[in-house]
Amino acid sequence: MQWKPDWGLRGRMALTMFLLFALYVVFVGALLRTGYATFLPLMIVFLLAQFFFSDKLALYSMGAKKVSEEEYPELHAMIGRLSQQADLPKPTVAVADTRVPNAFATGRSQKNSAVAVTTGLLRTLDRDELEGVLAHELAHVKNRDVMVMTIASFLSTIAFMIVRWGWWFGGGRDRQGAPVIVAIFASLVVWIVSFLLIRALSRYREFAADRGGAVITGKPGALASALLTIDGTMDRVPKRDMREQAEMNAFFIIPIKSGFIGKIASTHPSTEKRVERLRQLEREMETA
Repeated sequence: MQWKPDWGLRGRMALTMFLLFALYVVFVGALLRTGYATFLPLMIVFLLAQFFFSDKLALYSMGAKKVSEEEYPELHAMIGRLSQQADLPKPTVAVADTRVPNAFATGRSQKNSAVAVTTGLLRTLDRDELEGVLAHELAHVKNRDVMVMTIASFLSTIAFMIVRWGWWFGGGRDRQGAPVIVAIFASLVVWIVSFLLIRALSRYREFAADRGGAVITGKPGALASALLTIDGTMDRVPKRDMREQAEMNAFFIIPIKSGFIGKIASTHPSTEKRVERLRQLEREMETA
């Protein structure tokens, strides 16, 4: 199934990327003036390592392990069929043994990707809901979201490193300390602003993945039902399990909630807004 492009969503993503680009141009100029540009090659090596090993790092962080068709035949068959419908190579299939019901996709490209689900998710959702979630994750792969977010967060990571270690690195080179203070202050501003912009970009891309997942299955209502089921189940997961998985929020289909700060800096839109858009898309498909 197809639908007209959501130009409002695309426009917001384009504006966010433009603002990030403009912010980073100013940041690089500040680094050149204060002498911190010498750390860029080291950070580029860090970025490349993160980029090329993102799938393995994410799976390791979640405790997810690659599973064979013999171990999970239905899961493999479902992902294989949905991959064909999405015109994608079949990704690596992984499972994490945790009660937290969730799923995520990772990988630097469509040919080097992985989709992981938790055992909690497999026990919680019915077949149509699980298909909706898996299609959402495949939409992330198709949209190359891991690559986009890795590149978008590159200079933000550098800014964070300078804020944290800038005085130690720069103090020895400049006894007066003025360039060091300027670099740290500029990095702090860049990190805060880019943090908020990247979170906004992530939320927009979640909306896009919801739409993509709905089109792959042709069942927006199934994904909406899955989101509501997962969101409701989260409240019943023990706090200890929630804390153990919290660092993977950006990858999850439903983020773990962590109070007021967690909500305003969330990588995901609210479940209510996502469900509302999916219901609207369902009505559009029915009348098309």
